Amino acid sequence: MAEHENSVGESDDWFTPRKYFDAIGLTFDLDPAHPGLGTPYCHVPTRRVFTLGDDGLSQSWDHGLVFLNPPYGPRYGHVPWLRKLITHGNGIGLFRAYTSADWFHEVLLPAPAVLMFPGEKIKFVRPDGSVGKQPGHGNVFIGLGDVACAALLAVPPKIGVCWDRRNARR
Repeated sequence: MAEHENSVGESDDWFTPRKYFDAIGLTFDLDPAHPGLGTPYCHVPTRRVFTLGDDGLSQSWDHGLVFLNPPYGPRYGHVPWLRKLITHGNGIGLFRAYTSADWFHEVLLPAPAVLMFPGEKIKFVRPDGSVGKQPGHGNVFIGLGDVACAALLAVPPKIGVCWDRRNARR
């Protein structure tokens, strides 16, 4: 199991490094899986948040542009979050790049999205500000909607490489 995946007695709070937000260059209207405004080392540029206590998955996301780094939780625990992001259709999500998983093919690939694969495995930031070890898998940023897709396509190649799936055949 990778270090930042859910494990008994360990926190599953792992923050996205600032360099990705700097490269994407957007301010989001909502982060539905946020640790809470004012949390040190969490650098999501967002106007509104839902925390664990708010149960962001059950809330309405009709707040514009969304950023989502969902709880990793148990196996397939991220899939309802991915489905909701795709249904919302306006934002960027950060998920595992399990390209051989059934959910990747059945849920993600049919979506009209831009997928940005970082050029390195993301070393997530712990709540205490320390940087985690290199995880055992890669990640993918998923852009949905014109603004999010354009932002990912404008990210420098040294940060990540994009695959525009909006007009792809299945």
